Amino acid sequence: MKSGSTRILIGVIMATLACLLGVAFARGQAAQTAPAGQAQRPQMAEEVFTNVQVLKGIPVDEFMDTMGMFAASLSLNCIDCHVAESVDKWERFADETPLKRTARTMVQMVTAINKQNFKGVRSVTCYTCHRGDLRPKVVPSLVVQYSAPVEDPNEVDIPPNAKGPSPDEVFNKYVQALGGAQRLASLTSFSAKGAFIGFETEQTKVAMDLLAKAPAQRTMIVHTRLGDSTRVYDGRAAWVAAPDKPLPLMTLTGGNLEGAKIDAIVSFPAQIKQAFAQWRVGATAIDDKEVVVLQGTNPRQPPVNFYFDGSGLLIRVVRLVDTAVGRVPTQIDYSDYREVAGVKMPFHWTTTWTDGQATVDLTEVQPNVTIDAARFARPAPAPRPN
Repeated sequence: MKSGSTRILIGVIMATLACLLGVAFARGQAAQTAPAGQAQRPQMAEEVFTNVQVLKGIPVDEFMDTMGMFAASLSLNCIDCHVAESVDKWERFADETPLKRTARTMVQMVTAINKQNFKGVRSVTCYTCHRGDLRPKVVPSLVVQYSAPVEDPNEVDIPPNAKGPSPDEVFNKYVQALGGAQRLASLTSFSAKGAFIGFETEQTKVAMDLLAKAPAQRTMIVHTRLGDSTRVYDGRAAWVAAPDKPLPLMTLTGGNLEGAKIDAIVSFPAQIKQAFAQWRVGATAIDDKEVVVLQGTNPRQPPVNFYFDGSGLLIRVVRLVDTAVGRVPTQIDYSDYREVAGVKMPFHWTTTWTDGQATVDLTEVQPNVTIDAARFARPAPAPRPN
């Protein structure tokens, strides 16, 4: 099964499974909900899921991203590897299947290859060989050899000291395109309403609310049929409280935590430049239009690419999350910039990752509103659907 139908089916399956999560994860909820003021330890995969044999010792959000890596690398969906009855009975996801046993062997094989040949660096992943196919190809393709290569702007290579504008020049043009430094500084908060379409809404348009406060706090609430799905970044920590997630309150870690931070600082763009220790400038094309790419890096973190069109506006962000089997990408495309209090803001964006896609269309934005600090606090666990 190829990617288009795979993604739709994953969304339908996950929406169906949300009705089963309450019983399956009762023990996870008890451990995940810490008393107020007490540090919250992320749940490990084996503490929440049953029959985890190889992918132990990683947080739940990383475990789910690892499943996304498998899906993207082999163009499979949940019930390709798990038994079909898993759709109706969550506990059946623990059942043994030939593909699950093969996957465990492959994870161990790839880990050994990287340890023996690349000093433990994940240079070889599932995608290295599979490239979207269930079985790696062993015969060269003449079609591929003699056809024009398909360029992926997300795979842009930016060498040190590449020719082109300096990072400061790109940032200055971006700030001017948005309305200028003075107007950006005057925008300190906003609340917004809009529409959301995603797998968790079964591709149905639902209402959403967005709250943001400078320098980097952000809360998004999506009002799904099963209950509210809430994502919060308080400036240091991030959580997801949603009825369709493995835990009613899931702490974000690693690259997912950094991703929540990036989403927050993009709301107040003057913060972007200071968010990374080093910058490189490159160029590529999106839809046959030249774009400038700023790549930000921090120690011990994957790079983040920011794409700017000819007018200087930000049109794409690509960030990576490290998983137990390699890095997975998240792509956010911004468009429909409109002026709010003298500052241009994107009213439309689409987020795409290895096991989901979601689109937001804002309909109303109120600038410089007072927002209760509690709106950026750790949310309550999402109630399980009846």
